[in-house]
Amino acid sequence: MAGNWLTELTGVSKPIIGMVHLPALPGTPLFDSDGGMKAIREWVSRDLGALQAGGIDAVMFCNENDRPYRLDSDFASVAAMADVVATMRDSLSVPFGVNVLWDPRATLAVAKATGAAFCREIFTGAFAGDFGLWVRCAGDSARYRREIGAENVRLLFNINAEFAAPIAPRPVGDLARSVAFSSNPDAICISGAITSQAANASDLEQVAGALKGTGVPILVNTGFKASNAETLLTHADGAIVGSSLKVDGITWNRVDESRVTELMAEVRRIRG
Repeated sequence: MAGNWLTELTGVSKPIIGMVHLPALPGTPLFDSDGGMKAIREWVSRDLGALQAGGIDAVMFCNENDRPYRLDSDFASVAAMADVVATMRDSLSVPFGVNVLWDPRATLAVAKATGAAFCREIFTGAFAGDFGLWVRCAGDSARYRREIGAENVRLLFNINAEFAAPIAPRPVGDLARSVAFSSNPDAICISGAITSQAANASDLEQVAGALKGTGVPILVNTGFKASNAETLLTHADGAIVGSSLKVDGITWNRVDESRVTELMAEVRRIRG
């Protein structure tokens, strides 16, 4: 089994991290004020149960339904995320991470408060897209992590942001090498152009070549499914998966346990 911190954390090679997408949180346009926090907890509990019953290796909680997205999270989102994740901890049988879209400080704060092993965000880069101008500095996140005592929280760097394009584009291999050198990522995530669109296999190959010898794991970040798992895992050390595990493969639907079981059976075959 290849040795990296993800393997040590999960006990398997090429681990699969299943997304636990929270319904819209208080203060966001799609929030269900009638159902309130109780309905959010119930939804999350069912999805978490389906992921774990299907054999997922780890999970990541994310406020995916807080659309339209912002680049800075508000107090209500941070409080609600921390509440839900803390409520679910006793039900967890696998390691977990968090992602508060699209705010590195909020993500780190929730990760620290809930005891998450890892977190994912756009920690570095300058982009333009659906959210306007999007500029992040990894040094700011690293210093905030130190400030709140969250050095044990691993940082998954999404380096090619969905919904946006880099202002100063570089070949993805050069970008990955640069980020690994300058920003101390614990893993690098490679995405497609939008949620549920598969990462490009050639991008993964370039990044794998650029990061050879660095020890930085590479994760498929979007569009991972049973039908492309073998191709995408050829050059990746694992994957993060959400939409393909939902009923009918639709991001906003509930997790379908049978889809989780199917995917994990294929991943075990690939590992074997």
